[in-house]
Amino acid sequence: MVSTNEIVNNTTGLSAYFAQQFAALTPWKVIVALLMGFAVGMVISFVYKRCYRGVLYSPSFGMTLVMLTLITTPVVMCIKSDLSLSMGMVGALSIVRFRTAVKDPLDTAYMFWALTMGILLGAELFIIALVVVVGISAVLLIMNFVKFQNPNSYLLVLHYDQEAEYDITQQLRRSVKYRHLRSKTITRAGAEMTYEVRIDNKQDLVALMLGIEGVHDATLVACQTEAGA
Repeated sequence: MVSTNEIVNNTTGLSAYFAQQFAALTPWKVIVALLMGFAVGMVISFVYKRCYRGVLYSPSFGMTLVMLTLITTPVVMCIKSDLSLSMGMVGALSIVRFRTAVKDPLDTAYMFWALTMGILLGAELFIIALVVVVGISAVLLIMNFVKFQNPNSYLLVLHYDQEAEYDITQQLRRSVKYRHLRSKTITRAGAEMTYEVRIDNKQDLVALMLGIEGVHDATLVACQTEAGA
């Protein structure tokens, strides 16, 4: 049989344990930090979507940025007041290996941005976090606006008769300021040529190419260069 004194001692010990836990980290602080983390993560995800320059946008990566901010926030809140716990957390995280390949180096910058915001929010530096997220968002949106003033990059793929190559070259010189020959293949059935071109969205380059006698088909494919243009 469990004595009354043992029950009282266990209850007292449990109460003291919870009191110690909530002394430095109250539920209200956690809720506020998580709400701030969600709001900041959504801002980062929106900026990523707005500034994305690739071909296929991945909504899951935008959600990952939100989750990184939310997950980092409570972790930092737990370890900031306990040195031994923080050292153990660093050791545990050092064995983690990420196997997912990052296609665009800029995506890595967004991930570090989300982690940085989680650290600031977990340290309860809310004002600094707001200033940082607003400042970086403004810089990225301005840079994105400036980039959108430049012509977009496309791959122009043509199948044609060899006799039409001169007319194709002359038409490209008149219509496109920037053009770069990527590949050229000649077979007995005809020829294939791929150009990298930079044009605005209003130009109907495909229609111009199809208007040339000897051109069988023309395909314009959006592409992303290493410079991100």
